Amino acid sequence: MTARAVVARKAHLDTLAISLLLGCCLFWGFQQVLIKATMGEMPPMFQASLRLVGATALLWLWCRWRGIALFGRDGSLQAGLLAGALFAGEFALIYSGLQHTTASRLTVFLYTSPFWVALLVPMWVKSEKLRGLQWLGLLAAFVAVVFALREGMSGNAAMVRGDLMGLLAGLLWGLTTVVIRASGLSRVSAEKLLFYQLAVSALALPMLSLGLGEVWVWHFSAFAVSSLLLQTIVGAFASYLAWMWMLGRYPATQISVFVFFTPLFALLFGALWLGERVTPGLLAALATVAAGIVLVNRRPAPLSA
Repeated sequence: MTARAVVARKAHLDTLAISLLLGCCLFWGFQQVLIKATMGEMPPMFQASLRLVGATALLWLWCRWRGIALFGRDGSLQAGLLAGALFAGEFALIYSGLQHTTASRLTVFLYTSPFWVALLVPMWVKSEKLRGLQWLGLLAAFVAVVFALREGMSGNAAMVRGDLMGLLAGLLWGLTTVVIRASGLSRVSAEKLLFYQLAVSALALPMLSLGLGEVWVWHFSAFAVSSLLLQTIVGAFASYLAWMWMLGRYPATQISVFVFFTPLFALLFGALWLGERVTPGLLAALATVAAGIVLVNRRPAPLSA
């Protein structure tokens, strides 16, 4: 009988991991701009629906090819459906919010997710209570978010609404992480965990689109088709699988720091492609949020013997 190979976790990020992380963050920053640029041809919920239905189908085919079970009874259904509902809400808010605010601003607010995780996880996982500098980091991130929202209020009400949608999407992303950490979902395969989120969203968002009265137009330009393919194949399928693959093999704390490149890439692409205005205040808020969350995720020094 052949023993099943055990994947050894690495203590540091190697060249492959760094390349994959930078590629994922680059695309995640680019895709917010891509979504907004495609809205001229395709309503937001309809666009999100096509992306998530396609990604669900790709993931199902991948699991069939790899022999990964998706429908076995393992006690994860209830928590999986909850995580899927939160994921669907997050995507609905992202696509709706991009109608009202810039891609760069929304991405900054969306990536406050680690702030919400740090605040909420200790309520269910007592071993992860915050200490000293971690509370200072949380306060810094909170002040930066308030400052960025206040800056948006000097613009117009629509921008504030979009900013708040981005912030709420970040909260739902954080709550998804809390559900995963506090339930049996942490024991299921990465593919099944992703399938819960994609499949529930693929069912919910088309109904939301119809409920909002969006017109489903099936005549797309070459740009819209390319955008959907990139969002589906690279964004919702390949990059998420790569991220989960890395979480199983490399230190999660070192990986998590890289997500702060995503808002920077979004700022860059938004300015270059859509001509979005990047203010010094927004850059300062982004830097403060990133610094605060790094402090929150900083491990306390071990006690000397």
